[in-house]
Amino acid sequence: MGREGRLDWQMLLDYTTMNRFWNHVLAAPWLLLASLAPLLGQPSVADADQTDPRLPALFDRLQQTDNPAVARLTEFMIWQIWGESGTGDLDRLMREGEEAMGAADFKTAKARFDAVIAARPDFAEAWNKRATMHYFAGDYQASLDDIEQVLELEPRHFGALSGLGLVNIALSRDAAALDAFERVLALYPTNLPAQQNLSIMRKRIQEGDI
Repeated sequence: MGREGRLDWQMLLDYTTMNRFWNHVLAAPWLLLASLAPLLGQPSVADADQTDPRLPALFDRLQQTDNPAVARLTEFMIWQIWGESGTGDLDRLMREGEEAMGAADFKTAKARFDAVIAARPDFAEAWNKRATMHYFAGDYQASLDDIEQVLELEPRHFGALSGLGLVNIALSRDAAALDAFERVLALYPTNLPAQQNLSIMRKRIQEGDI
């Protein structure tokens, strides 16, 4: 897959997609409030990350809802919590790493993510960002190694599992990719990209057996 065809497994949405998302939200505000108000009312935790006590209820909602708008807002809330490092300095390094990755400056991005991981090796999202960077750089084994660390710290990380599927597609490991997307959907049943990728993998595997 060429670099222009690769997808980051973070929540990178273009303007049109975000407009469609918020149109769904505004079309059913009562449903969102009924579903998520109890979660929104819980206090923030300064050093949150993947251990935040708000996450179990959010994952329950993500797994149970069949409403795309509710699911997408819940996903957004989970990403926000996952990204909370607990310190301004680490947040700055994460932002700088993301900006460098977006500019394909992988050397700088790696240096920033390395620094965050060295300071907080228990921060799953730093490993996930570096896994993304390795994927963009075409270093698939390094990406797999970092994804393994993410999932050890946060087994529910549907973003890392989606990345695992994409890396395995790049390595022509169809069965492993299929398994990864199935794991995403077990956590996040309405995830459309995972549904589409799962369908593609099933078709490829079936055609390969003919």
